[in-house]
Amino acid sequence: MTQQSKKDHIPVDSAELANLWTSYMNDSMLLRIFQHFRQHLEDPEIQPLLHYAIELSSNHLKKIEEIFNEENIPVPIGFTEDDVDLSAPRLYTDTFVLNYLTNIGKFLANIYTVALANSSRADIRTFYTDCTTSSTNLFNRSMEILLSKGIHSRPPIIPAPKNVEFVQEQSFLAGWFGERRPLTTIEIMDLFFNLKRNELGIWLLTGFSQSAKMEKVREYLVRGKQIAAKHVEIFGSVLRENNLPVSMSADTGVTNSTISPFSDKLMMFHTTALIAAGIGFYGAAAGTSTRRDLSSHFIRLSAEIMKYAEDGANIMIQNKWLETPPQAPNHENSASS
Repeated sequence: MTQQSKKDHIPVDSAELANLWTSYMNDSMLLRIFQHFRQHLEDPEIQPLLHYAIELSSNHLKKIEEIFNEENIPVPIGFTEDDVDLSAPRLYTDTFVLNYLTNIGKFLANIYTVALANSSRADIRTFYTDCTTSSTNLFNRSMEILLSKGIHSRPPIIPAPKNVEFVQEQSFLAGWFGERRPLTTIEIMDLFFNLKRNELGIWLLTGFSQSAKMEKVREYLVRGKQIAAKHVEIFGSVLRENNLPVSMSADTGVTNSTISPFSDKLMMFHTTALIAAGIGFYGAAAGTSTRRDLSSHFIRLSAEIMKYAEDGANIMIQNKWLETPPQAPNHENSASS
C-alpha cells in the first residue's frame, strides 16, 4: 500500500465488520448445505437455481476474504469441507430444497438490506447492494418455480374493503375478553408467514434431529421441532378462529435417512441462526399487532425461543463450536496487565 493510499484509506467500522463477519459465517454454512443438495437434486427446473445459489455464496466468501486480508482481519473459520459429507444419502426432497431456497432468498434479502443501510465505505456498500440484488433474484426465481408447480401456499384472500374507515373505539385494541374484532390484514400477514417459517423449521429440524450424531444435540433439535410445532398450532388456531384457511403442506420434505450429511456443529449453528431470525420476526409482529392478545402471543413465544437459544449456545460453547465475533478491546484488562 502506497503512502498516499495509506493516508486516504478508510478503515472498516464496527457495524461493517459485524455484518461482514456474520455474512461470512452464514455463507460458509449455506455453501455446505447447498453442496449436499446438489449431490441428490433431480428436478431439472431447480438445478439451475441451486447452481446460482452456490455461485452466490462462493463469490460472497471470496469478496469478504479479500476485504479481511486487506484490513489484516482474521478470516473466520466458519464451515469447511469437514462440515459436510457429500457421500451421505439424501436427507431432504426436491420440494424441500425449493422451499428452502425461496426462504433463504427472502431471509438474505432482508439482512443484506439492513447491512447496506449500516455501511459507510463505498466498496462495502457496493458489495451489499450486489448481495441484495442477487438474493432478491434468488427469491424471485424460486418463487416462479413454486408457482409454476402449484405448490406455493399463499396467505388467505379476503374481500377488498369498500370504504376508508377510522378506529372509533378503544375496543379495537382489546383481545383478552369479550368479542374480539376481526384480524387486520397486517395481523393476518404476520401470523401466516410466522406460521410458514415455523413449518419449514419443523421439516429442517426433523432431518437434523434424526441424523445428528450426539445424543445431546439430537435431544436439543427434537425440542426445537416440538417448539416450532406448538407455534404453528398457536398461529393457525388464531387464523382459524377468524375463519381463515391455513393450508399445511402434505410433503414433509424429509427422507428416512439417519446418516447426517452435516456436522453437529453446523446443525447447531443453523438452528440458533433461525432462532435469532425468528426473534426479529416476532418482535416486528408484536410491534404491528394492535390486538393485545396477539402482541402478547409474540412476546411470550419470543421469550420461549430466547431460552431455547441460550441452551443451544451453551451446547456450542461446551463443544467449542461457537466462534467468537469480533469484540471491542477490553480496556480494564489492558490496564490491569
